[in-house]
Amino acid sequence: MATKKYKYYGLRTCDKDMKSYNNFIWPKKGRATAPDWKQTQECGNGLHAILNGIGDGSLLSWDKDANWLVVGTDSDIIELDGKVKSEWWDVLFVGDRKDATDKIMKLAGITSGVVGAIVCAGDRGTATAGYMGTATAGYRGTATAGDRGTATAGDRGTATAGYMGTATAGYMGIIIIKWLDSDRYRITVGYIGENGLLPNRRYVLNDTHELVLQAATK
Repeated sequence: MATKKYKYYGLRTCDKDMKSYNNFIWPKKGRATAPDWKQTQECGNGLHAILNGIGDGSLLSWDKDANWLVVGTDSDIIELDGKVKSEWWDVLFVGDRKDATDKIMKLAGITSGVVGAIVCAGDRGTATAGYMGTATAGYRGTATAGDRGTATAGDRGTATAGYMGTATAGYMGIIIIKWLDSDRYRITVGYIGENGLLPNRRYVLNDTHELVLQAATK
């Protein structure tokens, strides 16, 4: 039997007990319906998700024991700030972040921009991940990750990370990290082999927005 196709797909998280906002319990399989549904352009009165996994990743739970859900609906959706809401969603998958983001990219037919995704590309390829995602590309590749994400490119590649991100590039590569200056974003650019920047090392920005090696974690 062919897998049912939905009009919309969403990504969301619940706690380890499948509980979300207002103590709503999501099923591990099947339909979840909002008991307080209202077709209003405001948060609440519906069940929320990030459409196709592209949106405000800060709305998700990044706890180690969080459940990641891929959901689908044919009902109307209301677009909100970085998310959507609907009267009902069918739960299609429950699991960890990697498997959930892989699943929604496949179902939605997209290859980039999904929050929390781990995206890899080969030599001369392009890998793009969203908020807190991981993007890795090979020789002469381009890796771009969103805010708080990790971007890694091979020799002569370019690695770009968003706000509070981490970037790594190989020999003759370029690393770029975004930072917030008052009310606008700026970038710091570094060239591997210049100003002491070493290949295949993880760089972050310090308090003065200079590239520094990421401290080792214990």
